[in-house]
Amino acid sequence: MTEPRARAARHKGQLNFEKELRGLLFAHGDDEDPLPETVRVLDEITTDFIIETCHAASRHATLNGRQKVKLEDFKFVVRKDNRLLGRMMELIGMEKELKEARKGFNTDEGKVGLERSSGTKKRRRTMKTGEKEEDGEGGDDAEEGDDGMEDQMFGHLTSTAG
Repeated sequence: MTEPRARAARHKGQLNFEKELRGLLFAHGDDEDPLPETVRVLDEITTDFIIETCHAASRHATLNGRQKVKLEDFKFVVRKDNRLLGRMMELIGMEKELKEARKGFNTDEGKVGLERSSGTKKRRRTMKTGEKEEDGEGGDDAEEGDDGMEDQMFGHLTSTAG
């Protein structure tokens, strides 16, 4: 990176990645409880690297006439470090795969079924008492003219209740 920036006073004594760095040091053969000075120095190096990379990406976005930093700006900044760029591309690919997998699980079928079943219970309760229920939520309330259709669909549930 270019010239190091002075750390802001509010971040001077704060460790941002202490837990992760302790685990990383232990995984690479250091003691289970590494020296606090070692963790502090590695934390400073890591934090400075992240700050410098973000500033460089911001500078690249500004030179391209944008106010927002995009992923392409970070790719441009790390383009000379093949290992870092490769890892970045791998993580981006994994993120896309996870996003696609989540789309498969985020269906509205379960939500619709739950809403319909709670509405059925309300209707069963109103059928018992003979009162008209006014919810005010607007989700399960039947509009005028829809009662016949709902009676056809859910009539078997309410007829056995009484």
